Amino acid sequence: MNQQFLDQLAALETLAKSLKTDLGNHLAKGVQSAASQAAPSHKPKFSFEFFPAKTADAQEKLTQTFDELNTLNPQYFSVTYGAGGSTRDTTLGIVKNLLARSDTPIAPHLSCIGDSKAEIGELLNIYKAIGVTRLVALRGDLPSGQVNMGELPFAVDLVKFIREHSGDHFTVKVAAYPEMHPQAKNFSQDIDNLVAKHHAGAAGAITQFFYNPESYLYLRDKVAARGVDLDKFELTAGIMPITNASNLIRFADSAGADVPRYIRKQLAEYGDDSKSIRAFGFEVVLKLCEHLIREGVPSLHFYTMNKVKPNKELVEALGLV
Repeated sequence: MNQQFLDQLAALETLAKSLKTDLGNHLAKGVQSAASQAAPSHKPKFSFEFFPAKTADAQEKLTQTFDELNTLNPQYFSVTYGAGGSTRDTTLGIVKNLLARSDTPIAPHLSCIGDSKAEIGELLNIYKAIGVTRLVALRGDLPSGQVNMGELPFAVDLVKFIREHSGDHFTVKVAAYPEMHPQAKNFSQDIDNLVAKHHAGAAGAITQFFYNPESYLYLRDKVAARGVDLDKFELTAGIMPITNASNLIRFADSAGADVPRYIRKQLAEYGDDSKSIRAFGFEVVLKLCEHLIREGVPSLHFYTMNKVKPNKELVEALGLV
């Protein structure tokens, strides 16, 4: 075996090692690239919503729910408000109780339809006095049988009044509808209404719950196309965990929210199998949130139904804590 052949063999071995190293590095970079594309590029903020508890026992349970969810360090909690202010005193009492338990901001809902400016101004003064700095401003629904729309018939009127009355004291969020408000004439008009609330002084919007991520993305893009800076007017995605089939369908039908056919069919197939419904619902909502996070959603607002487990599990599974 001559020296020339040995030199050629050594050169081939060196080349093979080099190619192996380059190939390994290339594959490693490919895996890292794929992982970075699959993993969320950011960690959105999150918040929780409660509805007013009616009994003393339910209020005690709500307090315990608050304490447990508050350990996750949400951005804030919101508390809903009944039609025509029907739960005003209850909402106010809950807000006071939660404010006393933590430094986490509490954002009471405030609706305007059927109320006078004097009534709403009085409530704004109370909220300022007890340390509330956030509000969710809504038109609301008239109580059954009432026909008077009041001095502030629409949410945009309420936002304007809050700014006139309280200046910039409150961070005001409003409602948005990825699948269009059920009373809007068309989607373009609905976008007009949302943009008008922004120009009136709203700092952001929380959407109605949805299960088709494309509806949120379509709304986001349409709002941006109107010249709205979404870094200054955050479009928070409203998230409803699925734990009870009949309740979900009832809520969705009354709110004009769409539950995709495949979800309705699967829930119907499970019947009274609550364990399977919860497992299926968790998977559906987890994938929805993951899709939204990949698309850069700035924040998620969980409609808790005053429950701990389904909301805590989602927040933890999403890596938000």
